[in-house]
Amino acid sequence: MAETAKLAVFHGTGKPFEIREYPVPEPEPGAMLVKIALANVCGSDMHYWRGEQDYAKMGRPLPLNTGHEHVGTVAKLGAGVTADSTGQPLSVGDRVLYRYFFPCGRCKACLRRQFKSCPVRQANWLVSCEVWPHFQGGFGQYFYLRPNHAVFKLSPEITDEMAAGINCAYTQVYAGLDIAQLRAGQTVVVQGAGGLGLYCVAVARDMGAGKIIAIDGVPERLELARAFGADETIDIRQISDQASRVRTVREATSGHGADLCIEVAGVPGVVQEGLEMLRTGGRYLWMGNIVPGAETRIIPHDATRQPKMILGVLAYDRWVIPRALDWLVRAQHRYPLDRLVSEIFPLEQINEAFGQAEWNAGKGQVGRIGISLT
Repeated sequence: MAETAKLAVFHGTGKPFEIREYPVPEPEPGAMLVKIALANVCGSDMHYWRGEQDYAKMGRPLPLNTGHEHVGTVAKLGAGVTADSTGQPLSVGDRVLYRYFFPCGRCKACLRRQFKSCPVRQANWLVSCEVWPHFQGGFGQYFYLRPNHAVFKLSPEITDEMAAGINCAYTQVYAGLDIAQLRAGQTVVVQGAGGLGLYCVAVARDMGAGKIIAIDGVPERLELARAFGADETIDIRQISDQASRVRTVREATSGHGADLCIEVAGVPGVVQEGLEMLRTGGRYLWMGNIVPGAETRIIPHDATRQPKMILGVLAYDRWVIPRALDWLVRAQHRYPLDRLVSEIFPLEQINEAFGQAEWNAGKGQVGRIGISLT
């Protein structure tokens, strides 16, 4: 009888996850099977759980094995796989981090080497978990890494709790700041001090930002933003109107406005505010608003007559991951990274974990909820 393992099956919005067992796949040549140690409940996981992203309406073939922030160890190596993406030898039992999505390599975006923009990069979620290789997401005991994957061996200084969020949040932030061409001495505004926002603050600090202003309305988040390197914070409970917040940013930048504004609040209504906080010639990086159909109103004049560049980022290229891991080793004692994971639930309690994540979000707490697979 074939070996089986557990995964959490997502049946659609409003329905509980179900724990099922599926055959453990044998990796094909060039592929790899990872034994997952820890998976986080990301903010984007909450979107489909709440129904803000309805996978059924989006054409996703339910049921699915979801989850994308995770870390684990090598369980099985397919023929020809002997090293990670930097050439380090790989063996069963090695701890690894990997890109959770898979660019096709053949579309127009990939042929232009814009792999993060591949329209079918999330092909593992375009196939139901009823179909081989079954283990296509992070909320299960295994994760199937397809051929030509990006995988990197972890150093012992990096804990699972530190590494799990690298797979999505940090790598997206690093890629975004690179695309936005942040330069030393520039002023940065971060709209939202949740997990993405805190990574933005810390990475911008280490990239040499001259001044960082973080905006949020939750005391814990603002306190953490300062601990992660923000020079100033704006509490939207105390400065409640948009015009006053814009004026506060301009006063903090000698009247010019910020060089770079980063939207990680996930609230459509902050976009016009961010445009007004920028100097002429500034850049606006959008990463938080990922809900289909969520609308807002902007004034195009504020990006054309006062020229500003708008950039949208959702994913990253493979070269970002080793840089992220190097930063993690160097930064772990300078920033309170341990506070980015708050509680850990076993896989069998994944429904309780999502409920707790929803409660935490309502209270404005920062820490991710983790799902332990060990």
